[in-house]
Amino acid sequence: MIRLAGEHALLVETGSLEVSHRLDALLRAARPAGVTEIVPGPAAVLVSAPGTDLAPLRSRLSQLLEAARLPAPGGLAPTATVTVPVVYDGADLDDVAALTGLSPAEVVERHTGRELVAGWLGFAPGFAYLTGLDPALHVPRLATPRTSVPAGSVAIAGPYSAVYPSASPGGWRLLGRSPLTVWDVAADPPALLTPGTRVRFEAIAAP
Repeated sequence: MIRLAGEHALLVETGSLEVSHRLDALLRAARPAGVTEIVPGPAAVLVSAPGTDLAPLRSRLSQLLEAARLPAPGGLAPTATVTVPVVYDGADLDDVAALTGLSPAEVVERHTGRELVAGWLGFAPGFAYLTGLDPALHVPRLATPRTSVPAGSVAIAGPYSAVYPSASPGGWRLLGRSPLTVWDVAADPPALLTPGTRVRFEAIAAP
C-alpha cells in the first residue's frame, strides 16, 4: 500500500526489511524526477518529492514495489562490508554478561561472531540500526537513559546493535568503543553505515 505522508511525500509499505532494501536500491539506481529524499525503514520506504505531482510518482512507486517483491536471482546484490574495530571495555559489558548468563569474554565472542546488516537509519544522523544480533545478546534498554553517550560507543538494545555516530543521550547498553568515524558531514554519503551495509565487529586492544 502507498499512503500520502504530508503534502510532499509518499510512504510505501513494503512489509519487510528485505523488500525495503530492494526498493531503496531500485529508487537510487533510477531516481524518479523530483524525488529529493529516500528513507528506508523496517517495513516501509518514505519517498519525498516537494513540488512534484504525486500521482505519477505513486504509479511509478507501485511498479517498483512489485519489482522489489520479486527476489532477484541469487538474492540481493552484494553490498559493502564494513569492519568496525572495538575496544570492549564498555560500562555495561559486565551487566550484559550477568543478564545473559554469559561471561564478558563470551559476550564479546558472540558480538563479533556474526555479520550484521544496517537495516535503517534513525534516532540521530548516521545512527544505523544493525540487525542480525545474536539472540543470546537481546537485552532491554537501560531503565534510565544516560544524558550523554560518547561518539563511537558500541551498544546493544533488544535485537539491535549500533555505533553512536555522535555524542548524544542514549539508553542502549554500552559494550565498548570504536575509533571508526561513522558520520562525517564532509563525506558522500555522510553516513558510513547506509541501509544494506554488512557490518562485522572486531575486538582490538586499547590504544
